[in-house]
Amino acid sequence: MKQKNYKMKTIKLLGLYILTVFATSSTFAQMDKTVMVGGAAMYPTKNIIENAVNSKDHTTLVAAVKAAGLVETLEGPGPFTVFAPTNEAFDKLPKGTVETLLKPENKAMLTSILTYHVVPGKLSSHDLMKMVKEGNGKAILKTVNGENLYVTQKGKNLWVTDEKGDVAKITIADVNQSNGVIHVINTVLLPK
Repeated sequence: MKQKNYKMKTIKLLGLYILTVFATSSTFAQMDKTVMVGGAAMYPTKNIIENAVNSKDHTTLVAAVKAAGLVETLEGPGPFTVFAPTNEAFDKLPKGTVETLLKPENKAMLTSILTYHVVPGKLSSHDLMKMVKEGNGKAILKTVNGENLYVTQKGKNLWVTDEKGDVAKITIADVNQSNGVIHVINTVLLPK
């Protein structure tokens, strides 16, 4: 009888151990899920700036963030949801716009544009889709600069519209960071 109880306890402990190992490994797998952006792995254990500087598709954005003095903010605890325009998105702007914005005398305008791409909190694509559904087809997001962005959904794609009516497609969603999430977009959004 003692040997039978011992075997049962051993089996239970072994089962508990296996469940613990499985649960722990799947948790670490989720935490370690990386997304490739601009040829670089975006690690969820790094902050927005630590990841963005490695993306070849976001060199203009990184230069703009540095020029605006927002590096320290985006390295902070957040959480932030960042709609990150690619270099191609910046290239769509009229010729000379980026160069003009990067000048020290235009820091306030540049800061306004960049903070228009940031929403307080961490909003996944699932969260955005839920907000769109609850908003009868449109989610209204209050940005860090105080103006609104509008999110809609067409099929499985999410679209972000600025106050001027320009529309950006989220091309890569849910790039998780230690201090928020990045959604890569294909158009620069402009406040009023």
